[in-house]
Amino acid sequence: MKKAVWNGAVLAQSDEVVVVEGNCYFPSGGVDRRYLKPSDKRTVCPWKGTAHYYDVVVNEAIDRDAAWYYPDPKEKAAHIKDHVAFWRGVKVE
Repeated sequence: MKKAVWNGAVLAQSDEVVVVEGNCYFPSGGVDRRYLKPSDKRTVCPWKGTAHYYDVVVNEAIDRDAAWYYPDPKEKAAHIKDHVAFWRGVKVE
């Protein structure tokens, strides 16, 4: 079972993560959305598509743009649709 943890909170957990380029993508059913607030940040990957970001908020502490997802991934990345990945200090264990 993989878990994403930040500031003492379990943000996501699942035994069905998908690993892409070293990042664990958690299925949406395993993500605790109480800790995610939409961000305006967007980035583009040539093969995955446009990533949308969330700020992670735990106990009033904010980790800006620390989670991302692909709402409409390109065909080669279709397997990460409805999945969320983390970085910027979020520990995946």
